[in-house]
Amino acid sequence: MVLASLRARWAGFLGAFVAVALGVALIAATGVGLAASVRAPEREPVRFADSPVVVAGRDTLTVPVRRGPETRHVTKRLAHPHPVDNELLRELRRLGRLSPGRSDPARAHPGQTHPGQSHPGQTRTDRTAPDAVGLDAPAARVRAVVAASGTGARVLTGADRRQVDPDAERDARALVAVNAFLGTAGGVAAFVSAFVTASTFAFVVALRRREFGLLRAAGASRGQVRRWLLAEALAVGAAASAAGCVIGAWAAPGLARALVDAEVAPPWFTVDGGPGGFAWTWWPYQLAFWTGLLVALAGSWSAARRAGRVSPVEALREASLDTGVMPLGRRVVGAVLLAGGVGLLAWTLWTEPSELLKRKTYTTQPMILSTGVAALSPLLVRHVVAVFRRPAFLARGSGGPGRRRVRGLGRRLAGGLGRRPAGAEGRHPAGGVGRHPAERRGRRPAESPAPHPAERPGRRPAKSPGRRPASALALARVARANAAGSVRRTAAVAAPVLVTVATAGCLLGSAATVGAAKATEARDRTAAQLIVTGDDLRPPGRIPGATVAASASTAVFIREDDETALLRADARAVTDPAAYAATHRLPVVAGDVRRLDDRSIVVNEEWQRHRVGEHVDVWLGDGRRARLRIVAVLARGTGDNGAYVTARNAPAAPLDRVDVRLRDGADPAAVAAALRTTGGQVRTAGEWLAAEYPGMKHQTRLGLHMLLALCLAYTAISLASTQLMTAPVRAPELRSLRLLGAAPGQIRLVVAAEAVLAVTVGAVLGLAVTLVGLGGLSAGLARLSAPAGVVVPWDVMGVCVGVLAVVAVGAGVVGVAGCRRASPRSA
Repeated sequence: MVLASLRARWAGFLGAFVAVALGVALIAATGVGLAASVRAPEREPVRFADSPVVVAGRDTLTVPVRRGPETRHVTKRLAHPHPVDNELLRELRRLGRLSPGRSDPARAHPGQTHPGQSHPGQTRTDRTAPDAVGLDAPAARVRAVVAASGTGARVLTGADRRQVDPDAERDARALVAVNAFLGTAGGVAAFVSAFVTASTFAFVVALRRREFGLLRAAGASRGQVRRWLLAEALAVGAAASAAGCVIGAWAAPGLARALVDAEVAPPWFTVDGGPGGFAWTWWPYQLAFWTGLLVALAGSWSAARRAGRVSPVEALREASLDTGVMPLGRRVVGAVLLAGGVGLLAWTLWTEPSELLKRKTYTTQPMILSTGVAALSPLLVRHVVAVFRRPAFLARGSGGPGRRRVRGLGRRLAGGLGRRPAGAEGRHPAGGVGRHPAERRGRRPAESPAPHPAERPGRRPAKSPGRRPASALALARVARANAAGSVRRTAAVAAPVLVTVATAGCLLGSAATVGAAKATEARDRTAAQLIVTGDDLRPPGRIPGATVAASASTAVFIREDDETALLRADARAVTDPAAYAATHRLPVVAGDVRRLDDRSIVVNEEWQRHRVGEHVDVWLGDGRRARLRIVAVLARGTGDNGAYVTARNAPAAPLDRVDVRLRDGADPAAVAAALRTTGGQVRTAGEWLAAEYPGMKHQTRLGLHMLLALCLAYTAISLASTQLMTAPVRAPELRSLRLLGAAPGQIRLVVAAEAVLAVTVGAVLGLAVTLVGLGGLSAGLARLSAPAGVVVPWDVMGVCVGVLAVVAVGAGVVGVAGCRRASPRSA
């Protein structure tokens, strides 16, 4: 019986099949890409390709932390790996000839002290000590020599030799970026597909309420109706999920190439897709398949339970007008989700406002809000539609607000639409609603005291007998009444628009808002006129007429949360704290940065201990442990206000930035010429800010646009399927409009206006979710003492709404093309 039902109603299930298949394809494609980013292919070593064994300096820090009653050891990668010890190099030379590598000669490692500086008790390291050496010797003997040295050096063989290649760290960062992007894309794709699929499948079931009533009247039990619907959902979901997995396998290589072209992924990034890489047992396809099947069942479960609960009379009565579309269970679920989303936003804002700036937060929170609003959408549709009850440009000169009841449609149509078909007078089921007003008062039309406006002297006659000018206000009222009366249909069209607008607004808006805050913060913090940047700069020395502050990127490690976690904090190593304070406007909330010395540190408010005068135990970037006193505390900001130490506490950190502030009367050209001796790029502060803080990185923008394009394509196809699916159900309604005198062109206008109104409802609800999310983010920035503002991506949201409106109008008009040709007598 289930298979026979599917064969007979395949057109009705087509929309649900397409929604499930496309959703599963999105999940499968992103899952395959995510698996490829986690399990990257092994690449051959470059620097030590000719050396079977490589010895590299220690590059990790291991610290004990408390985990309940036990003690565990946590390992972090050092900011500045150690060079190979000179004593160990002498022992290794006895085993064989050492090689510095063919593509990166023995790179000089920075010494432990700077010229002209000394630090009592500090171990000096030979500047010529390499970071790694290769040799042709048995690996077992090399490991024995390294272990006996006690230096913690690493012995690398095979593919592990690539760890010391020049681009190994860059590739690792690129894979992390790809992993983060595909993880976000997979999560958003899963949410959008589940959201739209559940909405579409529930609407498919809702369209068959008359059939359910007939089955119940014929003696079918509630359990039989529910089992029948769930069996159909299981069959459609299984077939669509299988098709979606195949489509995802075919699309995964194209997604990888798009990521490479957009510079989101490294050039060598590939995925195991296509026919040769398809395997049912691989976890991306298993996850996508079972997710699609679960979503299909979940989308039909609530509708099946509701269809089984109602009596036959109630089901048949609801077949003509949507009433009771918000049962208590749906109200409770929607209210809980909406309250949970707002409550989670408020809790995060109060406890950890910095979490609001992270991508995982501003990606997941709008999902909860969107789901809650969508669950309550049948309740909200009528309220949003009521806003468009009386548009000013249509209501100008009219006599009063139109009726909201559907039973008044005939009266408004009789006064505003075109001529009625011949032979249709007095036969409307509404009983006289379509007759002339004089006929309803018992008089003939000729006895009417006032002639029709079209017959008044001086007015231009109508083009044909019996036809009156069409009223745009009447058409708008009809579309509005249809949207308010058919709540399920309006909500099914609005749901894809809601999720698309909310996703575009929250993702792009949050990223742009955080980027703009970072740019504003950097601009407010910079007091220098010239900035020099480079990988390994030479110290500039004294420059007449300028205050020069050289600094290097480093890091410190600290145990936080009552010594239960080891955290890495980015830091800057400065050579002259007073000069650095003169070239920067740091957001100091306590203390004085100029008091920084070799036994102190500058922290921000995010540290567990952040009171001036307190001592903190830290591990420096090269792994040395130090106890430092806090001399200044900075505001948390957007995350760029890190810690500060002196250059002696980061001797292995190469200079990468020089900030210069010109004194009165200084020659900028002469100062810039002197700065070029550092070997770096000399730019003005404005040029440097524009390059380093563009608001949103190019790769981030491209990646988000790709993600939104996928979601937009999916929701557009699902929206078109929903519109085409509802066309046969609307045939009696459209034939009734023909009986009331509507011309075919006017019916198309009504259908198009109703589609635009439904899309507008979804856009309004999506905009509300966006404003709540961006408002919470702006409040979080304010709590972090960062520049608070909101960047709403109106252009992207407008494009999404425009595309979906065109799809909805086109699919709606095409869907009713066959219905409008039907004779009015068939109604």
